[in-house]
Amino acid sequence: QVQLVESGGGLVQAGDSLRLSCAASGRTFSTYTMGWFRQAPGKEREFVAAISWSGSSTYYADSVNGRFTVSRDNAKNTEYLQMNRLKPEDTAVYYCAADSRLDPVAVVTTGFAYWGQGTQVTVSS
Repeated sequence: QVQLVESGGGLVQAGDSLRLSCAASGRTFSTYTMGWFRQAPGKEREFVAAISWSGSSTYYADSVNGRFTVSRDNAKNTEYLQMNRLKPEDTAVYYCAADSRLDPVAVVTTGFAYWGQGTQVTVSS
């Protein structure tokens, strides 16, 4: 079992940057595929980014590619999402996700097993 706690959300202006963190419990964090998702009001939850257990492979939604960077520090059991050049359409609740399977493509395709409670990101125009 893995528990995930997101932090770092807030209210920013368009063009600003923000870094989200996801702290994970458990001694097996370093072997987990990690990801970020978001859900805007009235919309379905959507994939944002994912990172392999080693950090060597990363994946992004087209809408954030080039602006967002996912990373992880296995020594700190923490995943990060650096968000630059934020846009009003990035406004959403952002969720951290984890899965024990090692193949990020399979995990993103079939779904993550563990989820955090979410952190609100609001970007004003």
